[in-house]
Amino acid sequence: MQATAVNATTFASEGTKSSSGFIPAGMALPFILVTSLFFLWGVPNNLNDVLIRQFMKSFQISRFQAGLIQSAFYLGYFVLATPAALLMRRFGYKSGILCGLGLMGSGSLLFWPAAVVGRYWFFLGALFVIASGLSFLETAANPFIAQLGGPEGAARRLNFSQAFNPLGSITGVLIGTVFIFSGVELNSAQIASMRAANTYESYLKHETLRVINPYLAIGLVAFAIAFLIWRTPFPAIASESSDAAHGHGSFRDLLGYPHFMTAVVAQFMYVGAQVGTWSYFIQYVQDCVHRPEKVAGYFLTGTLVAFGVGRFSSAALMRYIRPSTLLGFYSLVNVALLTVGVARPGWTGLWAVFASSFFMSVMFPTIFALGIQGLGPNSKIAASIVVMAIVGGAALTPLMGLISQSAGIALAYCVPLGSYVFVGLYAFWGSHLRPFGARAHSWQF
Repeated sequence: MQATAVNATTFASEGTKSSSGFIPAGMALPFILVTSLFFLWGVPNNLNDVLIRQFMKSFQISRFQAGLIQSAFYLGYFVLATPAALLMRRFGYKSGILCGLGLMGSGSLLFWPAAVVGRYWFFLGALFVIASGLSFLETAANPFIAQLGGPEGAARRLNFSQAFNPLGSITGVLIGTVFIFSGVELNSAQIASMRAANTYESYLKHETLRVINPYLAIGLVAFAIAFLIWRTPFPAIASESSDAAHGHGSFRDLLGYPHFMTAVVAQFMYVGAQVGTWSYFIQYVQDCVHRPEKVAGYFLTGTLVAFGVGRFSSAALMRYIRPSTLLGFYSLVNVALLTVGVARPGWTGLWAVFASSFFMSVMFPTIFALGIQGLGPNSKIAASIVVMAIVGGAALTPLMGLISQSAGIALAYCVPLGSYVFVGLYAFWGSHLRPFGARAHSWQF
């Protein structure tokens, strides 16, 4: 995070020279702490990709049943996003962040009793609690960063902070690959032998217990960051002052902003594409190029590195290219890449799916920033609805599991392919729709 501090300080000093500075003066420390949250929630998000494979083995469940991991996780986002917005509308962004960290830490610690009990539904409940906390964090952190400075820099500022999210994702997958995957993959003869010797159940229990330590560490880190944020003053940003002066906004008002309504659908489709792509990437590697789980885990780590490089590079490119244009171009590239992934399963298809992570990197923060732009006092409520759209990960991931069971893992990637078609439509058309009447506070695409 040292690089974050340097950049935050630099940009904060620029903010004193211009009202459109990257970060206003005096906001560097809150910016650093909130940016660290983007890293933090990336860890459990992508540990799910490891859990899917691990629980298929330790609980002997199907791909569809394992896909319920993502369903439980992203339903937490969906259910808690609106309560998070209502709480922050009354008490501010800081309160939402503290609640989110408390829930995230508590859900992570629940992995210990879940592993001891050895029940799949217990893990799903713990994941729901973790995701409920992340719903608070994303509902608070994304609009906080986007509105921290001038609106013309919102997408670039959010892409910069979001660039630390894939670093957390990489960390999560590496933790899972090294500390959760045992590398022991039994064939049917070995399973029969262990059952005859009454050792198979012990093996499955040991595989389940491997998830405890990583999640205990995540929980402790979440509580430590919560303490730091609790002790740090958070000045009110402009939108919160506007809320107090002009009211808090309402859900009905948002119906007058078609660019926001289409952003919600685009975010639903994008998150479904991202989560589905990564959730079954290990399975794609194993089925299409026949590599073991640990090798597949390192391939997943590599595609997340590509995602991180894409995030940092897009933040730089947006100084010269309009965010909506870059979003549209990257969507078209991913449509082409996943067409190859579907049509040419094998090494060619693998590298095409691998590369798609680079081009998806720009999508979440850009859709978010474009969607809430010009909403004024409606921003907190709008942010909660965009976060609720993350439920796309719960809806589309099991669909991919069903398709993969009946038609193969490669054909399942038609789901994210179709999602990118819609994201491209949003970039070139939906993001440019004007509000009904003269409502918008500012427009800069």
